[in-house]
Amino acid sequence: MPEIRRARPEELEEVGRTTVAAYTAYLDESPEGDYVTHLRDAARRDREAELWVAVDDDGTLLGSVTSCPEGSPWRELSQPGEGEFRMLAVDPAAQGRGVGTALVKHVVEAFRAQGARAVVICSMTTMEAAHRVYRGLGFTCDPALDWSPVPGVELVAFRLDLEE
Repeated sequence: MPEIRRARPEELEEVGRTTVAAYTAYLDESPEGDYVTHLRDAARRDREAELWVAVDDDGTLLGSVTSCPEGSPWRELSQPGEGEFRMLAVDPAAQGRGVGTALVKHVVEAFRAQGARAVVICSMTTMEAAHRVYRGLGFTCDPALDWSPVPGVELVAFRLDLEE
């Protein structure tokens, strides 16, 4: 199982590259497009939210996730009292090893410990592997939160209720 910890300053450039690599198959834009630039900017995500990484025993970066606490400008869907995470990204070479699941479990448990009543995430409709991770952890679709940030990009929302 990978170690999950906050990203270190010297890792931010690599986190950005890994995030872009994980998303490339789903993007229809040039390597210098606006969203690619947004994905690459791990330093900003680390400043304005919480950037968590998964690393192997030898320190190899396997993936990352951006946890968006209340007050973070990275929040898109969540209401007060809810957690939200964004940009779950697993290095293509590490996909299928449970890295994404470990990262999502980490942010869910952190939000649970903070007393959040639910956790939400939105995902491109084509990101089926991520959807399997979310469903496997108990998330359900929340069509009321589905949205489109730009024409031609449809996002589906998932919610995990934490209150019993």
